[in-house]
Amino acid sequence: MKEKIITLMEEVLQVPSGTITEHTTMDELEAWDSLAHVMLIGELEAKLGISIPLEEAIEITSVSQLLEKAGIK
Repeated sequence: MKEKIITLMEEVLQVPSGTITEHTTMDELEAWDSLAHVMLIGELEAKLGISIPLEEAIEITSVSQLLEKAGIK
């Protein structure tokens, strides 16, 4: 599931495959801005059935935090 989430993130953020790892943070990716973040949370729910409450989603600043909130770790 971790790989599916990272692949989805790369698609939403439109970055080359292999760009995002478990250790990637928002600061490292110019494409990961607030709008992309909202789109990403929506796509996680739509495509993978992963629902993250808004109050938790706004605290996420890294892939590892995203995986943790998604219950992967």
